[in-house]
Amino acid sequence: MSRRFLAASLVVCCVMGLGSLSRPQSVQAEEGEWRSLFNGKDLTGWTPKIRGHKAGENFGDTFRVADGMIQVRYDAYDRFEDRFGHLFFEQPFRAYKLRVVYRFVGEQCPGAPGWAIRNSGIMAHGQSPESMAVDQEFPVSIEVQMLGGDGEHTRHTGNLCTPGTHVVMRELLHTPHCKDSTSQTYHGDQWVTIELEAHGNGLMRHFVNGEPVLEYEKSQYDPDDATAKPLIEAAGGNLAISGGTISLQSEGHPVDFKSVEIMVLEE
Repeated sequence: MSRRFLAASLVVCCVMGLGSLSRPQSVQAEEGEWRSLFNGKDLTGWTPKIRGHKAGENFGDTFRVADGMIQVRYDAYDRFEDRFGHLFFEQPFRAYKLRVVYRFVGEQCPGAPGWAIRNSGIMAHGQSPESMAVDQEFPVSIEVQMLGGDGEHTRHTGNLCTPGTHVVMRELLHTPHCKDSTSQTYHGDQWVTIELEAHGNGLMRHFVNGEPVLEYEKSQYDPDDATAKPLIEAAGGNLAISGGTISLQSEGHPVDFKSVEIMVLEE
């Protein structure tokens, strides 16, 4: 993602479910044990939210399951028309490791922005899909950006983007929207494994194919961002983000998600 979303979230109910973040309810995972968030058969436990549509409306069957994978596809689209989408897992989390195996395939949807070629992401510590406005492009969250190589240029993956948020890097508030990782470039349709290590105190680390590529801390709302303001009000003015939803992006390029696994961590 390379630009700010504009629409303000008008609904603040069910924003983060912070009271249940420290221990998951529907995913019964012991600390230190990997558990799948995806049953390999259907999208049970997941909620789509596509711009221009209410939460739960999977326009064009954008998110689907085939060949044992979660797939993002656009065969029902004439043009993309900024219909950015996110597939939310039903349960929020606070301290965890998340491991996602993905690949980019095929061609970009007609009308999708140029910056979105082989571009997707994992949205962490996010708001709920129900709290997003119908025309909101991206959830307020911390994004682990996934970029695929174009066969020519250097394109790091496992980057950081911050829709409605800021983080602290090297003791300084980081306000630019994105920050590149130190990963390699992965051209073609090869599988790549991204891991996110998230802690309730805001410390977060990115790994690509087992290698550390980025670290930051003190995830927080951006008080100047229109979509973050209702969440800040709901949090009583507190800017710190200690947990939230996990979602997978659709930004205009087909993606396969081979697996999505979580390991609950001790606080």
